[in-house]
Amino acid sequence: MKKILVAGMIGNGLEWYDYALYGQVAWLLGTKFFPSADPVTALLATYGAFAAGFLVRPLGAIFFGWLGDTYGRRTAMVVAVLMMAIPTGCIGLLPTYAQIGVFAPILLTLIRLLQGISLGGEFSGSITYIVESAPPQHRALAGSASLVSLMVGFLLGLFVVRGCMAYFGDAAFEDWAWRLPFIAGIAIGLVGFYIRRNCEESPTFEQAKSEGSISKTPVREALRKHPWEMLQGFAMYMTVTMPFYLSAIYFISYSKNHLGLTSADAMTASIGNMFAMLIMIPGSAWLSDRIGRKPVMMVMAAVICLSVYPLFSHFEMGQSAQSAMLIQFIFALMLGLYMGPVAAVLVELFPTSVRFSGMAIAYNIAAALFGGTAPLVCEWLIGATGNIHVIAYYVMICNVMSLMALYYYKDRYKEPLR
Repeated sequence: MKKILVAGMIGNGLEWYDYALYGQVAWLLGTKFFPSADPVTALLATYGAFAAGFLVRPLGAIFFGWLGDTYGRRTAMVVAVLMMAIPTGCIGLLPTYAQIGVFAPILLTLIRLLQGISLGGEFSGSITYIVESAPPQHRALAGSASLVSLMVGFLLGLFVVRGCMAYFGDAAFEDWAWRLPFIAGIAIGLVGFYIRRNCEESPTFEQAKSEGSISKTPVREALRKHPWEMLQGFAMYMTVTMPFYLSAIYFISYSKNHLGLTSADAMTASIGNMFAMLIMIPGSAWLSDRIGRKPVMMVMAAVICLSVYPLFSHFEMGQSAQSAMLIQFIFALMLGLYMGPVAAVLVELFPTSVRFSGMAIAYNIAAALFGGTAPLVCEWLIGATGNIHVIAYYVMICNVMSLMALYYYKDRYKEPLR
């Protein structure tokens, strides 16, 4: 089990490091690839390319779902990690708009599409692989390792970017050193490839394969026989994906542009957000192994829904960095408590024959519609309303949808995997 956890966590963490870099330097990429007299327009264009990577994730979910349900979880994860590492390195080598003109933003967007397809299978594969291999009484705790590695990957990206800024200085970082974290993604991606290539297949999948119960058309079967489970997974994940990208990605530029924080303080706040979720996720998962997934997630979705507007109403332009960081930290703590059982819930919704496909499609459609678009939609909402607190309403909409799905969800935490 230790080897399985390490293989799943390291590969997943490295993938999310690669994917997170873009969001962490979006404010700079806007000036390099989408030049505009209006910095907000450039930022929106950068977030548009970020969202484009999410919009193709359902395609990645279909491909990797078929691959994982047909040929095994390990095969899908090995392919996914390579498809993320190589495009990430290419961003670090990509000429800017000043060098090749309009081809620069086109190439950047194409790279984001490749990364989106890769991530469409990566996170789902990691969750499936770990939870299927876990002891029944610890499925949520084991599955939370994928979410923990997600946070670690984001933190690694933040630390590398922050380290480069500190070592080379702001001027050199904005000139050329911003490329280095992306180029490093190739090397760390190869580490993930080596680890996953040498790990064992999921025992649950191997058993299903030996019994001849593997589906030949898992995507079609998931859509035809399990649409209700896919809808539930989609709705329950809304309270993960939109608030997560709000905390991990959008709050960096939000803190700079709307609260007046420095780049260093905005990134420090983002690091604090990741640590807050990292602290809460395992404990919440452990609790759901004891009392069930449904009560933990319903309580936290309701708490977030009732408290997010009063909390965000304290955001003010020119407020102290400490106050802004504290508000974000509290929000991230609540989000981490909701996220803990999610990995196990997504796995337990589907039978082994279509598990990868069903979960990947539900999760990635939610991520595409509400996660990748979160920075773009939030910036647009603030621009359209002139109210920096309006993003709280968007969070509340996601909470209500998740609560509705959880109300009808049949908790399976005591049942064996089907």
